[in-house]
Amino acid sequence: MQKQFTQTFSNNKIIAYLLSVVLLITAMLLAISIGTVSVPIFDIVRIIGSGLFGLPMEQVDPMYYNIVLNIRFPRVILAGLVGASLAIAGAAFQGLLRNPLADPYTLGVSSGASVGAVLTIFLNLSIPVIGKFTLPFLSIACAFLTILVVLLFAQRIDRSMKVETIILTGVIFSSFLSAFISLMIALTGEELRQIIGWLLGSVSMRGWDYIKIMIPFFIIGSFLLLINANELNAMSFGEERAQHLGVNVQRRKLIVLIAGSILTGAAVAVSGTIGFVGLVIPHLTRLLWGSDHKHLLPLSILTGSCFLILADLVARTIISPTELPIGVITSLIGAPVFAIILSGRKRKERRG
Repeated sequence: MQKQFTQTFSNNKIIAYLLSVVLLITAMLLAISIGTVSVPIFDIVRIIGSGLFGLPMEQVDPMYYNIVLNIRFPRVILAGLVGASLAIAGAAFQGLLRNPLADPYTLGVSSGASVGAVLTIFLNLSIPVIGKFTLPFLSIACAFLTILVVLLFAQRIDRSMKVETIILTGVIFSSFLSAFISLMIALTGEELRQIIGWLLGSVSMRGWDYIKIMIPFFIIGSFLLLINANELNAMSFGEERAQHLGVNVQRRKLIVLIAGSILTGAAVAVSGTIGFVGLVIPHLTRLLWGSDHKHLLPLSILTGSCFLILADLVARTIISPTELPIGVITSLIGAPVFAIILSGRKRKERRG
């Protein structure tokens, strides 16, 4: 009986990964194909194979080649990385904080990254060595500074750094930083449209350079969370129980918080503020495939990536040629979905 259950569980996880990968590849191909100029799927495969892997390519329209490799493919990759980063960070924070409402913005990291970006636009800052990458650089730097200050402040209030203390500290700093952003918006002039546009979120016209900025942070943050999957499983039952199981709660908590902040800071730095991905995607993944973080984290990466790629496709095609901010689409989809999930949970609790 035990053997049969283990085999069924294993088969379900294989199906989950296969289905997630197929959906992700389908979403990528659709997002690259659909637009003002439609590109045939077979041409996309040939162009990517030739451009990235040096495979021989039959005669393809040069316009298609330029559209795919220089415009749509990097945009899709960046949207996928941002969605994956926010989703895995959200899944980790929800497990760590034992709070279904936790997401990458809980600790004020998003607000910190936003302050860095808005300050760059407001003061028209440009660091000589990095030039146009001043905005993402300062955004990531401010995200790191925010999580550092939040953790230090939480530690001063409570030496054991309980989950409740960290959440409250994050909310306080998030409110303060949001007020600071509002102040800069109120004082701004010509940059107002640019600041509002950035705050609403977008992956438009970012290109391969932004992907190169994002990838190291994505790899480091994801790796740190994935190797702590078992510890997250233990901590999701409570800190005391995790300690009894031999988990160094303080150390692991710090690693998870820093890793989640790395991912969130990098995502916000390259795309602006995109809400509900880190809140809704882990919920859906948990409902479909269970709460074991060994599978929840990688499946959240795949699902989050697929979701944001499709959201970006909707954002740029729904009222074409005008392009909507991707944050508007994720909020319009995410808010009702989250409301349905939350009401479903409440009904189950009442029945239980």
